[in-house]
Amino acid sequence: MQKLNETQLSEALTRLPEWKLETGKLVRDWVFKDFVAAMAFVNEVAAMAETAGHHPDIEIHYNRVRLTLVTHDADGITAKDVAMAENFNQNSGLSPDRPT
Repeated sequence: MQKLNETQLSEALTRLPEWKLETGKLVRDWVFKDFVAAMAFVNEVAAMAETAGHHPDIEIHYNRVRLTLVTHDADGITAKDVAMAENFNQNSGLSPDRPT
């Protein structure tokens, strides 16, 4: 899988306004009411990632969760990363209403 060019990446970020580009990776932060809610979210993400066969890097700091997507084999962001970000955004359990 080839990494996205600048135009493709710009178009993807337009569709994913909650996500940002940091050091060549797609990144999004969530804040939850407490650690338990954050961990429930992480478990949902893990199940989705396992189903897709594409796993984000996950950072957990009490009630804050950061997901980072990059395709290591392509050494950059690919359509697979964008699809995963869109999947996280569209999944009802991970909707923007849930995080605070």
